[in-house]
Amino acid sequence: MNALAADSKKRIDSIDILRGIIMVVMAIDHVRDFFHITASTDSPTNLFTTTPPLFFTRWITHFCAPVFVFLAGTSIYLQGLRKTKKELRSFLIKRGIWFILIEVFIMSLAFTFDPLYHVIIFQVIWATSISMILLGLCITLPYQYILTIGLLIVFGHNLLDYPEAARNQQVGFFWNLAHHARFAIYRIAPHHSLAILYPFFPWVGVMFCGYALGKLFEPQVDATKRKRTLIIIGLSFTALFIVLRFINLYGDPNPWSEQQNDTYTFLSFLNTTKYPPSLMYLGMTLGPSLIFLAFFENISNRVSNFFIVFGRVPFFFYVIHFYAIHIWCVIIFFIQGYGAADIVPKSTPFLFRPDNFGFTLPGMYLIWFCLILALYPLCKKYSQYKQTHRQWWLSYL
Repeated sequence: MNALAADSKKRIDSIDILRGIIMVVMAIDHVRDFFHITASTDSPTNLFTTTPPLFFTRWITHFCAPVFVFLAGTSIYLQGLRKTKKELRSFLIKRGIWFILIEVFIMSLAFTFDPLYHVIIFQVIWATSISMILLGLCITLPYQYILTIGLLIVFGHNLLDYPEAARNQQVGFFWNLAHHARFAIYRIAPHHSLAILYPFFPWVGVMFCGYALGKLFEPQVDATKRKRTLIIIGLSFTALFIVLRFINLYGDPNPWSEQQNDTYTFLSFLNTTKYPPSLMYLGMTLGPSLIFLAFFENISNRVSNFFIVFGRVPFFFYVIHFYAIHIWCVIIFFIQGYGAADIVPKSTPFLFRPDNFGFTLPGMYLIWFCLILALYPLCKKYSQYKQTHRQWWLSYL
């Protein structure tokens, strides 16, 4: 029994290491949104204006949302080893509804610092919530059905790109909510709008596939076999990305093209679509991530322990790091001499973040580094609290 418990703990640690890394990397993108000098006025993936360091600052964070949602599915499978299907279904539906409320009232406020909620933003928590609810509704289906649904969505949802293109991307509210989005904005009341960044349908496929992968982490699965299987799946998905991306016919609505030199042509090749997450985007990110997950299983050192802290409290970190970033933004806003006339920017709904505000990349990375160091003790303390307390509400955070 002790050996079995230790083996199970080790496998959970490998998941937490990967999840912790992607949470720390995720913060790079959010610090960039608030503190990089061109974040409000230009895209870091605009090949006409970007630089390789700026492009890869954005590109490396592409791994975060897919891994976050995928591992959420894996964690749900592991919870299912301790709960009945009925209990798990109830938990997922209630947690999904709770997360939607948090997205609307807690996270929209964190993004905008607008207490009147002129803009409500549907981001990754929204997409995760709907995916969680739908997985809860499907949780009593046979394992093969859930895996098949996930694979069909991941590999087939880009077929919807064709009717979207035929309609010149004018697909309507519910289609945007489900698949297209691309920062679609809808007026929902006088002076109040909804911004849809993450359509939920492709992310449902990611979570269902992550759930299916959880079978590899059952206690009776041999560690060597699991590692080999993860590497095979990871290499296969990565190879599929490379092959299909070279063919340039299916899997992403924005094909790559030759640029002014080889470096920027390579950047074009990597510049896959996140909104919604294309097959190429998911292959580029989830493929290597599964390989990393395989090699993290036998790692235990100070570095891995550092990331485990964040990986065990991902939702807690996600919420507080946005508030910390925006509070720091307000402080620097006033230190740099901005006033009341500058609070509301022209290009974004982020209050206290003027269009010409910010730093170059080194300054932005310094803020990110300080943020991670500042939040580490809080995350560690909360992680320890979760491990030593059993209040019902802890499972919802």
